[in-house]
Amino acid sequence: MESIRELYRIGCGPSSSHTMGPRKAAEEFLERNVNLKKFEVTLFGSLAATGKGHLTGVAIEEVFKHKQLDLIWKPKEFLEKHPNALRLKAFNENGEVVEDWTAYSIGGGAIVDDDTEHSLQSVYDLTTMDAILDWCKENDKQLWEYVLLKEGEGIWDFLEEVWMAMKNAIKKGMNNEGELPGGLKLPRKSHLYHLKAKTYSGPMRKRSMLYSYALAVSEENAGGGIIVTAPTCGACGVLPAILYYHKKFYKFKKKDILKALATAGLIGNIVKFNASISGAEVGCQGEVGVACAMASGAATQLHGGTIYQVEYSAEMGLEHHLGLTCDPILGLVQIPCIERNVFAAARALNHNTYALLSDGRHRISFDQVTETMMKTGLDLSLSYKETSLGGLASLKGFTYR
Repeated sequence: MESIRELYRIGCGPSSSHTMGPRKAAEEFLERNVNLKKFEVTLFGSLAATGKGHLTGVAIEEVFKHKQLDLIWKPKEFLEKHPNALRLKAFNENGEVVEDWTAYSIGGGAIVDDDTEHSLQSVYDLTTMDAILDWCKENDKQLWEYVLLKEGEGIWDFLEEVWMAMKNAIKKGMNNEGELPGGLKLPRKSHLYHLKAKTYSGPMRKRSMLYSYALAVSEENAGGGIIVTAPTCGACGVLPAILYYHKKFYKFKKKDILKALATAGLIGNIVKFNASISGAEVGCQGEVGVACAMASGAATQLHGGTIYQVEYSAEMGLEHHLGLTCDPILGLVQIPCIERNVFAAARALNHNTYALLSDGRHRISFDQVTETMMKTGLDLSLSYKETSLGGLASLKGFTYR
């Protein structure tokens, strides 16, 4: 299982699998063939179906802006390994193919090819929640301490950078107003929601503030701003909202927030390794569902929950999003994506409270739900996995009321 450095990626939205991943593949390919002038990139399946709304073509064209590029879209052709596939070719002056490389954007900005399952070196020897919980019990450690053992002290500097980027996205998103790019003409809401939240008191104020934080990050992502994948761009608003909420209302210190980020990263990593965080592969349950699990576990740790209560909270975050489809209207990471981030953050608070009221014992384990999520995702029709062919994406008329 890779480092959580590969899960938390700081970059521009709106999609980790459709923007960050293809850009990374194009950059790697160009670096190997920098002296050549002619290139061809073919986008397959889900990558092509919603690529225009996700700015896939824009990202690739920026990489090859000083080269001759032929960009081909094949939304109805799916390659076997993964629905997010792209084939890159480099040609010499005689028109002969010098390199032909097929890459797959597997979610969270990560890239693999036909020869690799995981692109980077393994950091964690334990790869299931049950095994990690057993280790924590035997060694009287917390989940974040297992992360520290495997990642080293340098992980704190990295997580501090992640936390700074998350806070910046919230602050920038709450100040930005106007219309989001794309054909939906969707107005930004975070600034207005934050203003209204200030006029409330008690639980209404706190919950409204949480909404404004999640909206801020998700709207920044939709507008192509700088965010952190947690675990993906499309689900990037959930965890920052929960952490910022606890910083503001419970005055948690930075070190506690960073420990929560470590635990949340471990939770996301387990799902990424054993299942998928790609909406094109398993639907939105792998994005918003995993984000909710990460945020739920982080919140429970912040409130002093045991490792078993943290696991229970994370399990609920994933379980109660099983079957969630990925059906972005017009291929934009806006409807229903933005509101899903908001309500997943609210759910995370509910899971935290519910888990803390319990002793941490429950019937279904996090690992079992992770396995079920993967099976559910594979059973879903392609129409409901980031192709914009089914669900809400199939609606023809939009009325803003």
